[in-house]
Formats: sequence, C-alpha cells, structure tokens
Amino acid sequence: MKDENMKILVIGSGGREHTLAKECAKSPLVGQVMVTPGNGGINREFTSFAVGVEDNRGIVSLALDENIDLVVVGPEVPLCNGLVDDLKAVGILAYGPDAAGAQLEGSKAYTKDFLAKYSVPTAAYGNFSEVAPALQYLEGCQPPVVVKASGLAAGKGVLICENLQEARAAVEDMLSGESFGESGKEVVIEEFLEGEEVSLHLICSGESYVAMPMSQDHKKVGEGDAGLNTGGMGAYAPTSLVTPGMLARYEEEIVKPTLAGLKAEGVDFRGTLYIGLMLTENGAKVLEFNVRFGDPETQVILPLLANDLVELLLKSARGEPMPDQVAFKDESAMVVVLASHGYPGAYPKGEVITEPETPIADAVLIHAGTREKDGKVVTAGGRVLGAVGTGASLTAARDRAYELVEAVSYESKYFRSDIGHREFSRT
Repeated sequence: MKDENMKILVIGSGGREHTLAKECAKSPLVGQVMVTPGNGGINREFTSFAVGVEDNRGIVSLALDENIDLVVVGPEVPLCNGLVDDLKAVGILAYGPDAAGAQLEGSKAYTKDFLAKYSVPTAAYGNFSEVAPALQYLEGCQPPVVVKASGLAAGKGVLICENLQEARAAVEDMLSGESFGESGKEVVIEEFLEGEEVSLHLICSGESYVAMPMSQDHKKVGEGDAGLNTGGMGAYAPTSLVTPGMLARYEEEIVKPTLAGLKAEGVDFRGTLYIGLMLTENGAKVLEFNVRFGDPETQVILPLLANDLVELLLKSARGEPMPDQVAFKDESAMVVVLASHGYPGAYPKGEVITEPETPIADAVLIHAGTREKDGKVVTAGGRVLGAVGTGASLTAARDRAYELVEAVSYESKYFRSDIGHREFSRT
C-alpha cells in the first residue's frame, strides 16, 4: 500500500466519527474518506454507506469492494465484536484494538482485576455475578457506593448510590437482567472516589504511545453538574488541572504499567486507550478504560494536533513505534453539545435543523444525532450536534463555540451554558 491517495473508511455515526472523518480528510496522504453508516451531516460531506456498526461481515465486504487502505473504527461495539480481527483476517489494515484488547472496555470486571494484578491505582472493588455475595460485600461498604454493569451499557451502566438501600436495589436490578440486560449479568461494586475527573487519550502501538492533550468532559445534563448522567454535554482541552509534571507521573504510574501488563497478557494493544482518571487527594486513580476516542472529547483534542493524524493512525495500525515527539497547537478548544430537550430521558425526533448561512471563524458544527429527511437535516438523537470553538485561550474558544450555538436552531434545542466552568473558576 502506498501512503498517498489513500482511501479511508470511518466506522460510526456520531460526533466522534464526523470529527475523525474531517481530520483524516485534512491529511495529504488521503485521497478519499468514506463513512458507514454516517449521519445527516456526515452524509452531505462524505461518501457514506448504510452498513451498520454491528455488521462485521457487511463492513469487511464494503472495505474489500471499495479497496479501502485503512479502516478507522469509531465506537466500542464493533471493537468488542472483533471487527479489527475480521478485517485483519482478509488483509485490511484497521485502527483500533482487536477483541482481546477491547476487553478493557467490554468487561469492567476484567479491567478491575487487570488493574489489581498490575498494581495500577484504582478504587477498591468487588466483582459479582450472584446476588447473595454482592449484598454481603455491600455490608462492609461505606456509602456512597458505585455499582457498575460490567458489560457495555452505552455509558449509562454506572450508578452512584447514596445509601446501601439504593445500592442493594441496583445490584438486584442489574443481576436480574432487568435494568441492563446481559451487560448487567456481572456487576462491579466500587468505593466512591472524590475529586475531579479528567480524560487522558493515548494513541498506542504496543508499549509505544503518544499522549494527547488532557481534556475534561461534563457528564451531567444540568447546569453546575446537576441532574442525570449523559454521554457528555460538552468538553474542553487542555485542562490546567494536569501540569506536565503530573502527566509525566501518570505515565510512569498508570500508562506504562498498563501497556506492559497488556503485553504480559499476550495483548498487542493497538489503537486508542482512553483513561478516565479521578484526581483524588491520594493521587490519580483509574475510573475506567475505553478503547476508542471519547465523544465529545474527540471534538476538542484532535483539532489541537499539529501533526498529521493519519500518520499516527497508520503507525498504530501497523504496530510500528510511535514518534518520540508530537506537536500540538498552542490553543484551546471547547465543544458545547446541543441536545434534544428531555435527554437523557424521552425526547422528540424529526425536528428540522437550521444552520448558520455564513461560517463563523474558528468554529465548526459537528453532527451527531441527525439524519436526512425530504432533503433536510433533522434531529434523530438525544445529542444532536456539537458546536466546536478554538482559540488562543479557552475564553476565546468558548466565545466561538457559544456564538455557533446561538446560530443553530431547532425546536427542542437544549444545551448547558456553563461548559468549562470548573476551569474558569480556577483562573
């Protein structure tokens, strides 16, 4: 394969995939970017197909038919379903971990045992598949307690229980299969960690890696971090919470032992390792691993990369050493998620979206839960769009993002007006 005029296929339909497609298209190595299944915005900008993310056979056939040089897998489900293994079997290069590596996200119980085995800092925990021992373990816990469905639950399988009564109910619900189906047939009970949460994204090739700028997501639906958990209402990068010295320490205490542990387990980890960290009084502790770029964090970390993203994805996919140094722009980025009113509960769909007629400088509209209907783009999900702003400072990035937010309209538009509030309170 020549590293020029490449054909790239991005798998997925969210804001993360729209961002990945845009960033890949900027590379001088790339001739064409395609996406499947895409969304209302992606499909207007890139050649798109209707193959779903869970259809491994369909994706492999599509990649062969279109002579794809590199498949970039966006979401976790196809990774956990072994899509990279299936692509590799027919000689197609893919960015993302194989099924063995994807267990880090596919099974929270596996991950907690892995962290304990390799002495990586994390919350005290217990894994359970039966109700009685889980309830017995809870008796020795100090509330609040965190109860997690071990399997994939679309970012919603984590419950923070304020008392043991809530925790018992959560355990019984999950293990009965009533609340999260198969994903909850094994549960993790964890101590609740106090502190601020940050996201560390790595592009990995075995034990070699590149660390991306640290970002902070906003999970709660309401202003001031109130209300229900969501897939993320906004994010910004970089965060001043983590100094270069702190990041160096996290790499020594968390990143390197994790990648060495994976190698010891026989896993050649290639792709994104997204480490959710809680910064506690006793140092940083791992909350979770994801094996793909975060959404909406992707929308703020990739625009800050000064290097060619595709070169990094290729090195990872091929198992080649990552560069010793990667350049990042001396800028900040913010994404404000435009949701549908009612999310993460019930929300309307099918509302026509009006976008600004003239571009706003240093601002980009990323599509997530949208689709085309009768020649118009309409809402189709809880998180509809991402308004991304960049600038020399986080204030400038915020101003651009919210200027774009105000220029977009649909009937049930909802957004948080305080993205980055923790960062601004520190300055």
